[in-house]
Amino acid sequence: MRRLLIIGYGIASYLVFTVAFLYAIAFVGNFVVPRTVDSGIAAPTTEAVIVNLVLLFVFAAQHSVMARPAFKRWWTRFVPQAIERSTYVLLSSLALFLLYWQWRTMPAIVWNVESTAGRVILWALFWLGWATAFSATFMINHFDLFGLRQVWLEWRGKPYGELGFQNVLLYRVIRHPIMAGFIVAFWAIPTMTAGHLMFAAVSTAYILVAIQLEERDLVAALGDQYRDYRHRVAMLVPGLHPGHERPIPKARHRAA
Repeated sequence: MRRLLIIGYGIASYLVFTVAFLYAIAFVGNFVVPRTVDSGIAAPTTEAVIVNLVLLFVFAAQHSVMARPAFKRWWTRFVPQAIERSTYVLLSSLALFLLYWQWRTMPAIVWNVESTAGRVILWALFWLGWATAFSATFMINHFDLFGLRQVWLEWRGKPYGELGFQNVLLYRVIRHPIMAGFIVAFWAIPTMTAGHLMFAAVSTAYILVAIQLEERDLVAALGDQYRDYRHRVAMLVPGLHPGHERPIPKARHRAA
């Protein structure tokens, strides 16, 4: 019964994530769904800025704090190891749903591309960004990233093993193709409103901070292997000389 509950929980968490991800595309692109970045709750500007910042902070805090090794070590004292990742994915998805539900509209137009060619190019980049972010998850291990591998191994009665460092496909060109895809998708829009600009700017700032935190963890776990990778491969922009980035010092102890 325990194994059945664990795999059921993992599958349910993944399905919630799938809905949240698909909704994110429509939310940012302003189509299909009732609440989007430009069709949220009407509110005065001051209220909109404050509420939207709080919503973005809630997601960022949950997403980063729960990803840290120290938190995972503490958290898995109470939550079974097999569903730790699924719980992280579920809570991240719920934080996104909260953002979709409570987002305040800020309709002032920042830019509006009127030429047909310009709009086509931006929409192409929009879809390319989402496609890059999604496909890059399969270039490492999509099912491990979203908790399905962990619950499947528990179901089979097999121990979970770390996959180790992987350097394949897009990861040979940039270190963070998932995040690069998100950044492109957030900014590539023909009509940019103040609300969308706020969403894109704050999300991009968070991504840049989150990358630094993640890379510190990776250096602590992988040591010189990741330092060498970081030296050879650009972070987000292909061809940008990695040597221009600030070096991460050697960790004093290895993360678990």
